[in-house]
Amino acid sequence: MKVEGRILTRAVERLHRTRLIVPAAIAAVALTVPTAAAGMPRAPGHGGAAAVDHATAAKDPKVMLDSWIRLWNGDYGQAPGIISPAFQVHAALLDGGDGSSVRGLDGLVGMVRQIRAPFPDLRFSVEVGPLVDGHFASLRWTATGTYAGGFPGAGAEPGTVVTFTGNDTLRVKGGKFTEYWLNADTLSLVTQLRAS
Repeated sequence: MKVEGRILTRAVERLHRTRLIVPAAIAAVALTVPTAAAGMPRAPGHGGAAAVDHATAAKDPKVMLDSWIRLWNGDYGQAPGIISPAFQVHAALLDGGDGSSVRGLDGLVGMVRQIRAPFPDLRFSVEVGPLVDGHFASLRWTATGTYAGGFPGAGAEPGTVVTFTGNDTLRVKGGKFTEYWLNADTLSLVTQLRAS
């Protein structure tokens, strides 16, 4: 037990030194809805995908989550319709930060781009949700992607497929997402990447 604890402590210390701005859910994110039975329309792939009517989205958090999913799948054009200028992130980051430095539309899009960089084909599928309660919307996801390299300290070979899980909770105000709480199993991710 002591040896395992020391190994884990060393791995965490090395990750802190890398100063990544990769949230604990690395991507909580790029979500692909598997079926309409999940309570939301099917999310088409990014790139020329039809945009969600943002006037409708502002009235329905479930529709907003569809745009959220498209954003995380790399359709960055979804962000202006759903992300408030006052948007803020609450998450345990791999660099030890709390996400408070990630603000607004540009901050979020930058974070999504950075998260996707080592996993260009990253896709998330919704396991539970969306759940909506007043001004809050939440879902649980599973992410799968192929490691392309570039994750500091990773011993995994490019081409390694990784899978991890997490939860997203968002607050809606004025028809846009204003706060984001992210919780993911990053330990599973860094273990699969053999990060040291």
